[in-house]
Amino acid sequence: MNNQDITPKKNLLSFQLNLKDFETATDDEKLQQVRMSESTTFFKDGMRKLRKNKIAMASLSIIILIALIVTFVPMLYPYTYEQQLGVAQGKRIDKTYNNLKPFEYGETELARIANGEKVFPHIFGTDSSGRDYAIRVIYGGRISLLVGFFAAIIVLIIGILYGSVAGYFGGRIDLFMMRIVDIIYSLPDMLMIILFSVVLNQTLDLEGTALAKIGTDMMSIFIVFAILYWVGMARLVRGQILSIKQQEYVLAAKSIGAKPGRIIQKHLLPNCMSVIIISTALQIPSAIFTESFLSFLGLGVSIPMPSLGSLASDALSGIYSYPYRLIIPAISIWLIVLSFNLLGDGLRDAFDPKLKK
Repeated sequence: MNNQDITPKKNLLSFQLNLKDFETATDDEKLQQVRMSESTTFFKDGMRKLRKNKIAMASLSIIILIALIVTFVPMLYPYTYEQQLGVAQGKRIDKTYNNLKPFEYGETELARIANGEKVFPHIFGTDSSGRDYAIRVIYGGRISLLVGFFAAIIVLIIGILYGSVAGYFGGRIDLFMMRIVDIIYSLPDMLMIILFSVVLNQTLDLEGTALAKIGTDMMSIFIVFAILYWVGMARLVRGQILSIKQQEYVLAAKSIGAKPGRIIQKHLLPNCMSVIIISTALQIPSAIFTESFLSFLGLGVSIPMPSLGSLASDALSGIYSYPYRLIIPAISIWLIVLSFNLLGDGLRDAFDPKLKK
């Protein structure tokens, strides 16, 4: 037998097909192929992991729902947070509006209903001044969310700028800037808020201005947020930049003459996004709880502007007769703070590179 007769047989043996190679791919194998085929980034990968976290997504849905309620419901609600029902020209003409229970009506409203008119119910009743309690709770939630987001923005801007400068330049500049941070850490925030409130109350005349509704107490809270609450973010950003500024891509950017501002913006801060996102998300519930606590003590927004903390404080006087007035704002504070904390935990699990498997 010559070589020409052997070669085709060897080729046929070498190309024998394995049926296992043609089995249908499993779902995990298909998903793996999709992930390998599509380009992904740090943010996309983090969002994909966040969407798998059911608790975090449920918390995000609750936050969005609350934000929509406090934003749009006051536009359609027939009552305002400062409207005293049964009062005309500054005089109380119908005392039946005071301390109404949920879905109860005053005598004037009952007469209108008897005439065939439709009257919007007081879902949570009214307070001792005859003001609809539901709209006051909604406005209180709006104040809490605004304070939380405002504090987060302040912390985000000041903390990133301060921490990135200290971490990038290092040396004596870093030493000096961090000693300032240590001094700020030692300042008591509650005492600072009280002192600023007293000073602003004596030096500023807000009557007739747009800031009159906020009041000096709330202004002092914002000032203290700007002075004290950014130091944690600054330390985290500084630590991240100190650990990555010696990487090759940073040295390459320096070698081609890139300015420090561009290096920080284009190379360093994007690699600190996990710390920034997590710290910002966890700052919001901390600020909301602080504002509610101070409002409970009487250091929040000015009357008649409501806050969840001030509503809970006012409810203490009638806690035995109207316990729901304390329960409703307390549950609102608990739900908002818990949702933000659970969302922050979800963001940490999704974006923290140390937790990646």
